[in-house]
Amino acid sequence: MSLNRRSFLSFTAIAATLSAAAACSGGTDAPETATADSTEAMASDDSVMRDPDADLVIWADEKKANSLREAAITWGKAQGITVAVQVVANELQSTFITANQAGNGPDVVLGAHDWIGNLVQNNSVSPVTLSEAAKSNIVEVGINAVTYDGQMYGVPYAVETLALFVNKGLTSVTAPTTIEELVAAGQAAGTEAVLSLPVGESGDAYHMQPLYTSGGGYLFGKNADGSLNPQDVGVGAEGSLASAAKIGELGTQGVLRTSITGDNAISLFTEGKAPYLVSGPWALADIVNAGIDYTVSQIPGFEGLNTARPFAGVNAFYVASKGKNAAFAQTFVTDVVKDTTITRAMFDLNQLPPVQKDLTEELKADYPDMVTFATLASEHADPMPSIPEMSEIWGPLGKAEANIVGGSDPATTMTSAGDEIKSAIAG
Repeated sequence: MSLNRRSFLSFTAIAATLSAAAACSGGTDAPETATADSTEAMASDDSVMRDPDADLVIWADEKKANSLREAAITWGKAQGITVAVQVVANELQSTFITANQAGNGPDVVLGAHDWIGNLVQNNSVSPVTLSEAAKSNIVEVGINAVTYDGQMYGVPYAVETLALFVNKGLTSVTAPTTIEELVAAGQAAGTEAVLSLPVGESGDAYHMQPLYTSGGGYLFGKNADGSLNPQDVGVGAEGSLASAAKIGELGTQGVLRTSITGDNAISLFTEGKAPYLVSGPWALADIVNAGIDYTVSQIPGFEGLNTARPFAGVNAFYVASKGKNAAFAQTFVTDVVKDTTITRAMFDLNQLPPVQKDLTEELKADYPDMVTFATLASEHADPMPSIPEMSEIWGPLGKAEANIVGGSDPATTMTSAGDEIKSAIAG
């Protein structure tokens, strides 16, 4: 699956390396230490290790580390401790798991919520506890995303989802209420493409999720306690077949195309070749720089069917199970959402839609698009499944959808994908 996501959410879950066995494999990418002296922390064998001179060590990718550094160091000074924020540029999740097991990992790591199932399976993170006041200030999708088997394992701070970008210079239908209305308006625009939505030859189940859910498709059923049931796979079930039929119709009409990928979807829109784009907040910079007169709205569903519900991806702070300073780690991650001091400082350096209600209100006047994405994620999206079995969904479902767009029989193609997924999960 081709994804060109300029956002904070790591898509490690999509790759086969999400499995516990692969995640336990050794990582050798050395973190660049994001402390004042910016020295590198390297062991003699070139493996990743924590900064030995800091009391509290935090690992993150480059953008998040750079946005967090100053606020974290300031927090540490108030506690009377030193804090190092280290950059792990590649394979952060698996690198963290390996280092944690070896006892030379960080105290805190920042990552996507869909890591949780894998992290818990590997006993890599500890549960966290937030005050009722802090929890009530976080939107429900944020709390749900970091909850696994009834326990909170992360502190959420930012969220992303997909939305519909509309070029107001190409169409007057700026908030279509159905896919059918969108298609009619897009065809009337007379542009090269009606809708720029990444499909690709290999599929893109992430970007196709709103259409899949609108047609009635689901990925996993739920147990009585609300947790996901990996034995109840929705791919191949009745709802997914209805979705497949609708997706096939859009392929026949040329609305969906395998030639539109994560590499060219945004540029098709910014070059005025499509009036509509399905993308996330990572597309904003390119759209603004292109001078497009645009608006952002909810992705519509099929007429008479379900609401389109894209994935919500939440980024969170995790406490390492074998960190050197567990007490300060727990204090730090809870202080992240105690108020907006740390999260606002991070936002100012790396703009991401917030999960805190008071920060969302604070940003409303100056950053309306970010607030729109935060609201859409809160009200119209579902957390990406964080159970390890989700890694078996991406490839078969995405490929099936691409094949259906390309003309394959919807029912048999989707049924075969479901059989492949179930076989893989059964092992």
